[in-house]
Amino acid sequence: MLATDFVWYWYHRLGHEVNFFWAAHIVHHHSEEFNFTAAARITTLQAVVRTGFWCVLPLVGFHPDMVITMLIVHGAYSFFTHTQLIGKIKWLEYVFVTPSIHGVHHASDEKYLDKNYGDMFTFWDRIFGTFQEEEEKPKYGLTHPLKSYSFLWQHTHYYFEIYELWKRSKGFKARWNAVFGSPAHMDQDIRPMLEKRFLQDKSNTHQRLRFRNYLYIQLGVCILFLTVFTYYFEFLNLLDKVFVLSFILITLINCGALLEQRKWMYYLEYGRIFIVTTYFLYEENLLTFLFVPIAIMIFAEQLFSLSKHYQKVVLQLESSE
Repeated sequence: MLATDFVWYWYHRLGHEVNFFWAAHIVHHHSEEFNFTAAARITTLQAVVRTGFWCVLPLVGFHPDMVITMLIVHGAYSFFTHTQLIGKIKWLEYVFVTPSIHGVHHASDEKYLDKNYGDMFTFWDRIFGTFQEEEEKPKYGLTHPLKSYSFLWQHTHYYFEIYELWKRSKGFKARWNAVFGSPAHMDQDIRPMLEKRFLQDKSNTHQRLRFRNYLYIQLGVCILFLTVFTYYFEFLNLLDKVFVLSFILITLINCGALLEQRKWMYYLEYGRIFIVTTYFLYEENLLTFLFVPIAIMIFAEQLFSLSKHYQKVVLQLESSE
């Protein structure tokens, strides 16, 4: 467990000090709330990168089964440090990471930046000079918050920023630093420029989503699909996997579009219906009847003007109190 947390410390620290690794890890810090949902913000690329670090453990003699067992324990412990329900526990913080200690790590306050990389033990931070106890209440999230709820943008925006910095750089050293240098040296005008190019501002102090239940239903369906998909993964063929993956990705994109009130999300709904019907027709060897659901969708749209009803029911805002 000591070895696991030691490797984690350096993986985590490099994840904050190297642009390429920060691009994978930054999603974990997007949330302006500090709760269990923040603990679950792990990207696929981040999982791949940190697996590379875990590979050090078998090389120095730990059995893979032991490594996996320790990672499960380690991950379970760190999940529950993402909460504000538990305050400072001063005596425990001399050895173990507490929610207060890890909350400092998630803070955007200048005095808290790049502190407390340990996931279970605090003594690595004390040894390597990165420990900081909580003093003032932290402000959580990024120093420059994103202006989008987009699932895709949240996962890729920093790669765009790295690429933009790489294009601006002259010479091998400068371009190397654009990819493997420190995020602290990222040009601060790049993200606003990219957001202006690709996005609309998400902030709206006077309005909030009215039809929130639709969002909750979609997230619930995604979790259900992902759970079943994971449990039966070895029994699924390639088509099953592509179908589930496509459905989940479209739904997650749809959730971000709903939060931003994007009108084009209406067409994602048709895309989702098309994927589902195509999959089931294929499974029943009825793919020759694919024209039927397509005709029904076209007919329903023309006859009932569903897009207008959709915008009235789903794409609506109400004044926030």
